[in-house]
Amino acid sequence: MKECIDNCLNCFRVCEEAVSRAIESSNINTEHVKLLQACATICMTSAEFMMIESNYHYDTCGLCAKICRACAKDCENGSEAWMQECYEACTKCAYSCEGMSKMGH
Repeated sequence: MKECIDNCLNCFRVCEEAVSRAIESSNINTEHVKLLQACATICMTSAEFMMIESNYHYDTCGLCAKICRACAKDCENGSEAWMQECYEACTKCAYSCEGMSKMGH
């Protein structure tokens, strides 16, 4: 569980930084920013649910994995280094959250 928490917290940090970078960008994509914000929020929520050992963390992890996959796909083809970092963090978080989610079902 610790690895999943760490991956969620890292993904939260990376997505928050990506929001700032995306907003600073000259051609801002509002849908991309919304997805980054949603991803950051669910990552923090999932980490918090695991830290308090809530029985619902399996559910939050399932949703986190889904949103992280969508965010990773959105960042995958970006040419900027921060988009690649976002892709990697989201992919890693999605993988660990999928595993955590399956443990509860």
